[in-house]
Amino acid sequence: MLERGSVVLSLAGRDKGRPLVIMESIGKEVSVCDGKERPIDRPKKKNIRHVMNTGVQLSAEELSSDRALRRALRRKINGNT
Repeated sequence: MLERGSVVLSLAGRDKGRPLVIMESIGKEVSVCDGKERPIDRPKKKNIRHVMNTGVQLSAEELSSDRALRRALRRKINGNT
């Protein structure tokens, strides 16, 4: 299920192959960010068909700042849970 804090991989667009975190799910669109190219205060809207769920979920404290988000993504994607 795609919900706030879910880590997804982008399947299309300039950010293809990049891990992103869902901030909000609205109908057939999701707002995603990565803490660097797309900071938390400026999320990107993507069609849900253009993202793939990885099954990884981030906590609320990991979504608190761009820096914490970047660290959590790096840790979770590299397998250092």
